[in-house]
Amino acid sequence: MNTAIDHATSRDFLESLFQAAIAAAKPEDCVARNLPERPKGRTVVIGAGKAAASMARGVEQNWDGPLCGAVVTRYGYGVPTSRIEVIEAAHPVPDQAGMLAAQRILDLVSDLTADDLVICLISGGGSALLPLPLDGITLDEKQAVNRALLASGATISEMNCIRRHLSKIKGGRLAAACYPARVVSLMISDIPGDMPVDIASGPTVGDPTSCQDALEIVSRYRIALPDSVLAVLRSGAGESVKPDDPRLLRNELRMIAAPSLSLQAAANLARARGIHAYILGDRWEGEARDVGKVMAGISFQAATQSSPFQLPCVLLSGGETTVTVRGQGRGGRNVEFLLSLALALDSAPGISALAGDTDGVDGMEEIAGAYIDASTLSRAWAKEMQARRFLDGNDAHSFFSALGDSIITGPTLTNVNDFRAVLILPQA
Repeated sequence: MNTAIDHATSRDFLESLFQAAIAAAKPEDCVARNLPERPKGRTVVIGAGKAAASMARGVEQNWDGPLCGAVVTRYGYGVPTSRIEVIEAAHPVPDQAGMLAAQRILDLVSDLTADDLVICLISGGGSALLPLPLDGITLDEKQAVNRALLASGATISEMNCIRRHLSKIKGGRLAAACYPARVVSLMISDIPGDMPVDIASGPTVGDPTSCQDALEIVSRYRIALPDSVLAVLRSGAGESVKPDDPRLLRNELRMIAAPSLSLQAAANLARARGIHAYILGDRWEGEARDVGKVMAGISFQAATQSSPFQLPCVLLSGGETTVTVRGQGRGGRNVEFLLSLALALDSAPGISALAGDTDGVDGMEEIAGAYIDASTLSRAWAKEMQARRFLDGNDAHSFFSALGDSIITGPTLTNVNDFRAVLILPQA
């Protein structure tokens, strides 16, 4: 297989794959292909997530009848709309604006009839953007819960199980509030396995988990929660709407974009450029640094044995890893993966990699991810930077920023979670 990709152009090549993955989840295009038919009655558009505003614009551009509504998205992710109100709020730690937006959305669906249609636009980030706590829990306490969850090392599914049982709107409660109207949820998945109940904590999806399940997760990870929160879980007051609830009978879910489709778009581009592309799956989870070590082992095998992959090749994967925060650094699961990968590869020639979050924000930073190659560690040493110390301090963003290897996209207005690409070139 002939290829024009070499060590000098590997970063540009990997960035082009990342952009192809993001483009495959462009909300306006995905929405246009999946709109339901017009109802006899009103059409109300609601939603939440990092892609919610661009999804709302997609509805407006392709809907041939009257509509109204409101969606909430992350600060900086709003886009101009004419009929659907766009509200911006905080992510990943919720704020007052998000709580007011959640109440506004509930108010919009409070008086619907069986002739009405609700189009619910759901994407990653919606959990933090719909922070309407149950009675007895304050916003400050909900913020404390989110911070504790983000630092716990729990998987996204486990975190969302807890969130569903502390909310007036998650865990199927939003769909129940829309009854008896028909509800069509257009969903962009950022969840390993694309489980609808976990995307934005499932506001329109019946929840098979229980308060007891949430308590077991709290115990497993020794998560310190406010007493009022524990009281809600222990009393059962936070029980969610279950899948067999009759209020969900007219509820339809449509998955319009997902990590697997974005990985396939990147693979298609790589093959068009003469590079063998292998998708290793879109459900990678676990500690980011451990995933980095595993990927290093796979990459070494390919680089030295041309097995089980044919060179030159790119190894693609997605999912959502976790970072158990122990240091005082800036965090970021994609950059922590990359720094661990770089240390495990130990400057092995011919291997470069890019990892980033498709929403443009890795952790708490307005940075999507970063890039590594065989020169990463030597360039760090030249600046008297010890990579191991940065990894131990959960401070990979500072490491890559100092090297000029951060990947900054700005708001992408979509979110299909982590993207990882490892390029392996044959050595002369």
